[in-house]
Amino acid sequence: MIIGVPAETKVHEYRTALTPDGARTLRADGHEVRVQHGAGRRAGHADAAYAAAGAVLVDAPEAWAADIVVKVKEPQPPEYAHLRAGQVLYGYLHLAAAPDLAAELVARGVTGIAYETVTGPRGDTPLLAPMSRIAGRLAIQSGMHALEAPQGGSGVLLPGAPGVEPGHVLVIGGGMVGSNAARIALGIGARVTLLDVSPERLAQLDEQWGGRVQTRLSDEAGLAECVARADLVVGAVYVQGRRAPVLLHRDHLRAMRPGSVLVDVAIDQGGIAETSRPTTHAAPTYVEEGVVHHCVANMPSAVALTSTSALAAVTLPGLRSLARQGVRAALESDAGLASGLNVASGEIVHPGLARDLGRAARDWRTLAF
Repeated sequence: MIIGVPAETKVHEYRTALTPDGARTLRADGHEVRVQHGAGRRAGHADAAYAAAGAVLVDAPEAWAADIVVKVKEPQPPEYAHLRAGQVLYGYLHLAAAPDLAAELVARGVTGIAYETVTGPRGDTPLLAPMSRIAGRLAIQSGMHALEAPQGGSGVLLPGAPGVEPGHVLVIGGGMVGSNAARIALGIGARVTLLDVSPERLAQLDEQWGGRVQTRLSDEAGLAECVARADLVVGAVYVQGRRAPVLLHRDHLRAMRPGSVLVDVAIDQGGIAETSRPTTHAAPTYVEEGVVHHCVANMPSAVALTSTSALAAVTLPGLRSLARQGVRAALESDAGLASGLNVASGEIVHPGLARDLGRAARDWRTLAF
């Protein structure tokens, strides 16, 4: 098969979907690998390294003219012209928060496999996990910066200072993003509260941290109380394949100290706050209801070298399977990979995505692709 790796065009997206080592592996499997000139440069991978691995360096149209196009982020509007029927798109798609892109993929007959809905044997999301860990850790770093007075923040230093109590971090969601955010916040000396809807998950985290993080079962009253006394709120809720629930409303934000910060890591899936809207690394924050919002939709891109290495390692096995067996055979042999299929043959096939878009989900096994 021909595998194409276009350069990412999302604003300040520096990651790349395939490393030179990955290209070498795919070439050894017998596939042609086309990498767009400069695709890996900002992630530390020069064109010469891809060429040495056996990849062909091409311009954007040739990278897109492949059987399987592997990306990090969803196609941007200028790239829509490259989409075509029967093409396999393998990358983060986040279609529940991007209905226009979903409609475009459906209209063009693209087979879209989303990293974020591929599942593992325990129902986990192994292709999302490494970026979730990184985003959770970055959330505290980004939040600390946004709290600085020159950034519009309240001027709170999260670790505090001798004779001055530390700041308070509220993490909403105890999954991969939330647990990593709490870990970093705890490590720098902040006071940390974590909310989740699962008593079992809260018990695990309480045991893990020896009670040093306050864990609370999330309900409306508890959420309002915790938000009001937080200096930094991290939105870390993920519902597989669906839009993030809107948990924070304007009244919640108005109760916060002016200059407090919300880092909404869930923005890829629409965000957990009524006031959240996507931002970029070029202009990461804005202020609404007196609260500094940091809603960058591709946070791990800020550490592209680390993120690319972590991401490519977990996505390569699925890519090899798709290329070696063909899409249908690969999906039939791997239920977890099949759960990543969002659109195919002009139809929505992921049940959660279909519910959010108000569409009926088709069984992919009945479709020809």
